[in-house]
Order: sequence, then C-alpha cells, then structure tokens
Amino acid sequence: MAGSIRKMISVLLSTVWILALFATGQQFTSPTTVTVNGKAFPTLMYASIEELATGLESGQFTSVDLVTVISFLEHFSRVETKASQAYSARILEVNGTLNVVTEINPDAVAIAAQLDAERANGTIRGHNNIATMDKMNNTAGSFALYGATVPRDSGVAAKLRAAGVVILGKANLSQWANFRSNNSTNGWSAYGGQVTGAYYPNMDPSGSSSGSGVSSSIGLAVAALGTETDGSILSPSSVNNLVGIKPTVGLVSRSLIIPISQRQDTCGPMARSVKDAAYVLAAIAGKDPYDNYTSAIPFDTIPDYVGSLNFSSLSGKRIGIPRNVITRESGDGPVLASFTQAIKVIKSAGATVIDNLMITADAENEYLNGNASAIVLDGDFVSDLPGRYLSLLVSNPNNITNLQQVRTFTQHFKQEDYPDRDTGVWDQSLALGFNNTSPQFWAAYQRNLQIAGPEGILGLMQNHSLDALILPTDFSPDLPARLGTPVVTVPMGSYPSNTMVVYNDRHTLVENGPNIPYGLSFIGRAWSEAELIGYAYAYEQRTMVRNTVLPYIQPNIELSDVVRANSSMKIKRHAF
Repeated sequence: MAGSIRKMISVLLSTVWILALFATGQQFTSPTTVTVNGKAFPTLMYASIEELATGLESGQFTSVDLVTVISFLEHFSRVETKASQAYSARILEVNGTLNVVTEINPDAVAIAAQLDAERANGTIRGHNNIATMDKMNNTAGSFALYGATVPRDSGVAAKLRAAGVVILGKANLSQWANFRSNNSTNGWSAYGGQVTGAYYPNMDPSGSSSGSGVSSSIGLAVAALGTETDGSILSPSSVNNLVGIKPTVGLVSRSLIIPISQRQDTCGPMARSVKDAAYVLAAIAGKDPYDNYTSAIPFDTIPDYVGSLNFSSLSGKRIGIPRNVITRESGDGPVLASFTQAIKVIKSAGATVIDNLMITADAENEYLNGNASAIVLDGDFVSDLPGRYLSLLVSNPNNITNLQQVRTFTQHFKQEDYPDRDTGVWDQSLALGFNNTSPQFWAAYQRNLQIAGPEGILGLMQNHSLDALILPTDFSPDLPARLGTPVVTVPMGSYPSNTMVVYNDRHTLVENGPNIPYGLSFIGRAWSEAELIGYAYAYEQRTMVRNTVLPYIQPNIELSDVVRANSSMKIKRHAF
C-alpha cells in the first residue's frame, strides 16, 4: 500500500494540484488511450493514478513531462515560439473560461526533475485554504491574507511531499470556504474571481472546493483535495461528476488549513474514480501532533482503503434510507428518479434496503428550522480563525489577527466587492456575543450531537442494524457534518437535455440545467471509511455513470503531445 501511494505524481489540494492536459489530431484507440508512434498514452480525462505510476516507472514519460506544461501557464502572456505556445494557449483557453487556477508553483519543474533523478537511481517515493510553505500564497480567496506566510507546511501538504508528490499550484475556491457572505456565489473569491463548471456554460460549480472539483473533473488533475465543514467536498464532487470522500473529523490533519470549525472541518479527496479517491485518502490520513483531533484515530495502522475495493462489498449488507431528510423541491424529479434506480442497483448487488426510515420529529425540526448548527459554526470560527491559524503566521503584512479585523479589511478593500457581496455571515458570528468556550455554545453543540446522533442517523443505524445509509448527495451533508462522521459520494446521474435552466439569485450562474451531474452518498459511523469506500465501489462498478456524462469544454493538450514535444526539443539541442 505505502509503495503504491508513493507512486502518485501530484494531487490538487483545495487548492493544490497536478496538471495533466489533452491532445488533438491523434488516433484514439479507446476512450482512455491515445496511440502515438505505436505507444499508447493514457488520455488525461480518464487517466488513473495507477496508469500514471506505471508510465513513470516504465520510463514512458517523466514527472517533468507531467508538470512542464504547467510552467508555461505562468508565462501565458509572453509570445512563445516553441511548442509551449500551443500548451499555454490551450491552458489559457480553458482557464479563461472556467477560472480554476490562481497560482502556479514556480518550483514545480525543479521538484519533478529531482523525483525523476531519484527514480533513475532506483528510489520511488511515491481550496486556496491549505497552507504550503513555499512561494505560493494561502489566502482563502481574500486579499486580507495576501503575502502572509506560514511556519511550516499544512499537515496534508507535508504528507504529500513526503510521499513524493509535486504540489504544482493552487486552485480557486469559494471565498473563505463559503463563510463570508449571504449573497455571494459558489466559486467566487476576490483573489481568484469566479469559477464555473464544465458541464454547462456558466454552470454553478458548487463549493466551497469549486476549483478543485472542476479541475479534477476535466483532467487538469488526477485527483484533488477539498475541505469540508458542511458540504464543501460532497456538493462540488456531486455536480462535477466526481467521487468525493468526506472523512471522519480527525482522520486527516487540519493543521494550517484555514479553519471554520474544529468540530466539523475535515479534508478529503475528490477524484474521478473510487479507487483514485481511496489512494489519495490513504496518502493523507494519519495522526499529526499539530492537530489534537487526530489523536482520536482508533487504529495504529491506517486501514487498507484500496484493499477495501470489492465488487461484492454490498452483498449481505443492510442499507437504510432516511426519507424525511429528503426535502422535495422543484426540479428534483430527475435526481429522485435516479435515486430510485440506484436503490434497484444496490438491491441487485445483494444488499437489503430498508426504506422509509425517519429521523425523529424533533431532529427533523432542528434540521429544517433550528439554529444549533449556525451557533456552533459561528462560535468556533470566532475562536478558531485567530487561534488555529492567524496567530501562527510568520508574517502578516495586513496585520490581520482576528475576525473583526478581517471584516474591516474586507469592507474597505475595493477588490473584495463589498458591499455588493456582504459580510453577513461574519456579522452574525460577531453578533453572537460568545465563542466556543461559553456554556451557550456547548449547549448548541450537544444539541447537534443529539439530533444527528441518537435521534438521527446513528439512531437509525443502531435501531435497524444498518451498515450504512444512502441519500442523494444534495441531501447528505448536514447531519454527518454535525457529527463529524464520514460520507462518500459517487456519480449517480445528470439532468436530461430538456431540463429548464435555472439561474442563481444573481442570475450569473446556472444552478440547474441540461447535463449537470448529481451524486449518490453512502453515510456511515465514525471511522467507517473503508466500508463506505467498498460500498461506493460496488455501486460505481455496476453503473459507471461518470462515463455517460461529458463536459461541454475540456483542454486540448495531451500528455503524448508533451512527451513528443520534449523529445523533439532534445533532438534539436543535440543536432549541432
């Protein structure tokens, strides 16, 4: 397992990514390969971690081949006379439309070259809110943190570097992980602009891990990391046709990830297959002395998440459906129809499905109308932003040390687009009048645990001897978020071609429309990621829904183009 994980080339953090692009004018021998001079290269819309690892180890291409195209993006404003002109033009074409990339790591090519050298000597190592101790910014999409530096890599970045991962750059996200405004848009940040999805023009990419979702969905990354407090991995994975794993709080370190709530924040993979998501989770899971929540991990050895991939995982399992968590809205028809079909697939895989379960009336009322969740997030944010991030900065050019100062900066810095995009979430947090050390806060937190636990999903699992619950991903994030328990989403379907286009409140993004994907969630108890991954894999392999939904736009440069261009340049250099 450890050796396999160290084969990964790079992974995009919320944030932080590997770029792999597409080619034109070549013979496609299958949907997943391109043949050039008799050699089959993986097409990067479909390339898996294992395929890229095999190509690296066999010498078919190098780490530098995989990252060289990215270095051109930094210089897209220049006039290039080499093959890089096509690469930069095509990257610019996609990024100009979808706006997913904010920064490129200037050291990426040098790091890749080092890994290639190590491999030649027989050594194989392996949301702009995840800190990296390098030349890139960690801003949460805000100019308030521009230029600030951290004392070390975040916990997940450190694990990725140790595994031989090249951190290539940072992707855009919903500013402050969607925890600033009541009237902003998913995927917008002052620092990065507006991300849009790739499955319909001006598509809402969801959030907050918006750039991560879009980049992974169209093969700009072999996989991605997102952060989640309540839906920020699951929702963008769902609408971007991805597998997303929202881990148990504490399984993955949150050290130097810009926080919202220590009780709900987590970090997990967003990938094009369950297997790739499992590989990434195995790479980033584990204890970290900088995050005390990881000390609760109940095992000394991280489970074999890739080993849990079994076509028969659903056989003999009991799967429940909490129907009163599904709140019907206009336009949900296709989602619910696909959910009905998913239930049939799960039954055919040998599972017993217990339908029409209900969380208690008290839990349902709190879920729909209560304020306990808001109090927990507000109280934690007021404390955790300064205590778990701002106070740790090595340099802080804008001298931002607490939420009040963040709000003041935002309201007076033009690029932050205030007051058109308000600070309503922060206003509420500051107006709360207490933080996470107060008795009022503790009462709200206990309320969350009660209605999501014994009165909610854990009570249903206990009372009906269930192995997991399933829901359309649109309805899955809230209760597990309150508990800090895991969820895995997998592609389930997409809106049909005759779907009426529905815009957001600003009339700038398409929330519902033809071809926009949606997912199915498997929900479990704390630390049950291995089991949920197995169930998701069994469903995925029987349906392969992802391959039936194609984006309206994708890059046009392929790995084989880069290898051929690099080979050509080497020949020219030696021709004299």
